[in-house]
Amino acid sequence: MQNLGEAMTDIRPLVAGNWKMNGLKEALREAWAVAEGVAAKAPNADVMLCPPATMVAVMAEATAERLMIGGQDCHVAASGAHTGDISAEMLGDAGAAAIIVGHSERRADHGERSQDVAAKAVAVHRCGMTAIICVGETAGERAAGLTLKVIERQLAGSLPDGVTAANTVIAYEPVWAIGTGLTPTAGDVANVHAFIRGYVRSNTTDGDGMRLLYGGSVKAANAAELMAVANVNGALVGGASLKADDFLGIINVYV
Repeated sequence: MQNLGEAMTDIRPLVAGNWKMNGLKEALREAWAVAEGVAAKAPNADVMLCPPATMVAVMAEATAERLMIGGQDCHVAASGAHTGDISAEMLGDAGAAAIIVGHSERRADHGERSQDVAAKAVAVHRCGMTAIICVGETAGERAAGLTLKVIERQLAGSLPDGVTAANTVIAYEPVWAIGTGLTPTAGDVANVHAFIRGYVRSNTTDGDGMRLLYGGSVKAANAAELMAVANVNGALVGGASLKADDFLGIINVYV
């Protein structure tokens, strides 16, 4: 399995599962089943699970090197008097290879601004890990025809200096599609991903090689269509990653 930090010439897809605030120790059997499925099918994609911080270390150990493990958020500081927070260094020490930053639920529930997201991405990079930076528009912004303006504003504010294809993945997750069962058309996704590709080409040193993930009600039934869209290099999966059979149904698009 390719390390996220390695330089990429051809873009290798990444399928990452975000468990959000779900998962007790008994859920390790689902992670193990995903690991076994990946080992058996050897998909042409990297596979990652991002469990709650309480499960990062035990999941990293349980799945050995069959899966990549990621964190869901981090503090900007390496350590300090920040009760309840967790640093990128701590997640890396627990076995994480990447950390999601700027997820819409963090932006909405915790008031995170793009400048906060950029600072967290810097912390992830500081530890030699990959930042999975999320962007996406709300239903109201979409209805007002502001999708690309919102994406551009979020990219401009959320991507710190030093972003490369080796240390950053961008995930487009339309907020209105997360957990709703609603999905943009393949044409809508193609339009946004082409815009993001153009932005990273113009504003980073190797935007042609950066992985751009689609997220938002991705499931086995629509994964093949969505993953076939130009400039879609994998998926950031929410609810469908909690059960091994559902997640493997998405991963198997790359078999």
